[in-house]
Amino acid sequence: MINQETRSRLAFRDVIDNICALNWGNLVENDLVNVAWVYYYFSIQFRESLEIARKLYPDDDKLVELDSGERNTDNLSPWPGVAAAGERMNHDEFMRRTLELRKIPANRQRKLATLGQAYLSKTRTMDVNSRAMALASYEDGGLERVFRAILTAPKWNGPLLQAFKHFLSEHIRFDSDPGQGHGALCRHLAPDDRILPLWMEFKHMLVEAAPGLTHSPHLSRPLTSNTLREWGHAPSSD
Repeated sequence: MINQETRSRLAFRDVIDNICALNWGNLVENDLVNVAWVYYYFSIQFRESLEIARKLYPDDDKLVELDSGERNTDNLSPWPGVAAAGERMNHDEFMRRTLELRKIPANRQRKLATLGQAYLSKTRTMDVNSRAMALASYEDGGLERVFRAILTAPKWNGPLLQAFKHFLSEHIRFDSDPGQGHGALCRHLAPDDRILPLWMEFKHMLVEAAPGLTHSPHLSRPLTSNTLREWGHAPSSD
């Protein structure tokens, strides 16, 4: 069990702080579309991590319940052009269809797909126990905070961004109830800083996809090389 002192010192929480402090409130529309694109790849990673957790803990009833709310579910349905009433799908499939609602230039699409595939290649080499453990950091407040930050972006024009906004808003609703939400179903996985690289790669993908995110003077508690070494993680070379 992680005590309160250790919990407050977990470095992955600094990465979440940093993501939330990015320049979401002034993000231009094209950069926000790019964020939706790369979030699709995060949603694949999330689904794969949930599948890993289910294999590691097949008799965990709470994870079974979490699975029912994240995979083969109709809890994002209906949505125009994406999901019919009552249609069941994985959440990454919802995001994949969302991206089809707006055409972007082919070279931009290739760049975003390359960035997303690189992210998946890195995360797929990471320790399976860490990936399972990361679910609690995502569902028990981490992604809710990130989603609330993203929703401060000023413009949500067009079907793609409206569908993405629906995705984010509904996930806040799924996760936010402290006793009955998705966070409560995986909190017992008790994340520690073995999950730090997963959050770092997520942040790296976001800022690479949307350069306007870094135009903020308010980044809190930046992760220095010394901070990373303290937790046993070398700074990324890319």
